Amino acid sequence: MTRKIDIFDTTLRDGEQSPGASMNTDEKLVVARELLRMNVDVIEAGFPISSPGDFESVRKISELAGYDAVVCALTRAVDKDIVCAAEALEFAKRPRIHTGIGVSASHIHAKLRIDEDTAVELAKGYVDDVQFYAEDAGRSDYDFLVRIIQAVVDAGATVVNIPDTTGYSLPDEFGRRIKYLCDNVAGIDDVTVAVHCHNDLGMATALALAGVRNGARQIECTINGLGERAGNTSLEEVVMGIRMHGEELDAHTDVNAREFVKASRLVSSITGMVVQANKAIVGANAFAHSSGIHQDGVLKKRDTYEIID
Repeated sequence: MTRKIDIFDTTLRDGEQSPGASMNTDEKLVVARELLRMNVDVIEAGFPISSPGDFESVRKISELAGYDAVVCALTRAVDKDIVCAAEALEFAKRPRIHTGIGVSASHIHAKLRIDEDTAVELAKGYVDDVQFYAEDAGRSDYDFLVRIIQAVVDAGATVVNIPDTTGYSLPDEFGRRIKYLCDNVAGIDDVTVAVHCHNDLGMATALALAGVRNGARQIECTINGLGERAGNTSLEEVVMGIRMHGEELDAHTDVNAREFVKASRLVSSITGMVVQANKAIVGANAFAHSSGIHQDGVLKKRDTYEIID
């Protein structure tokens, strides 16, 4: 049996940070219900301290009945953020607090930090499931990153999130970074290693799959690759990438891929963010052929040019 890879959907948090893609609470509930139909493992419902609307969205999504998905709320490593998130998640069946700090030289020098283990210990006082993000880990020093992740594992984090926040990395190097952590952090086998990649250089899906190949067991992603700047890892792309190369990656997901087109169109209609025609998996041209040679091949045997049913 291959490893189960958790799909952590952050359409309602990081995806909504796309300029012009904001959603109100009712719209977020519609998307959340579709994510549940898709059978994602974790829904990052919002950033409760950021606004009353985000707090209410997290609270209402937490109250949705009849599902097993984890509901997650983002925080900074700041006491008031964590307390606010805990309040928003009060009624969640499976709550998770997602807290962290920047770990690259750029973030360390430019942003105020607190002790990484302090934030985890505070969050553990409210929920058992605490995820720690090491922001801008893709540009951090390897050994400093090991020290940070070791501290949060020792403090009781259940998930450690290694983001390539700026989409800077090359897939091979990012894979080496994940492997280095897996080889050098004591106790990391007892927690879930997550990857959160951005598409600034057009490689978010490749980066995420390189992380999986090297030990990650959770991928953070969004419908249509929605997100800040050039977007996040596309949920539909990584799921189908794993499905097509499951044995090679020693990986599978439990996501219902039959919902992809519906989910894509739903998120596009709500946010107003148009899906490019040649977008992988869900674009209008993803299964269209204009070349006569291609048409001839597909008519004779579909998989001559279409690898996905």
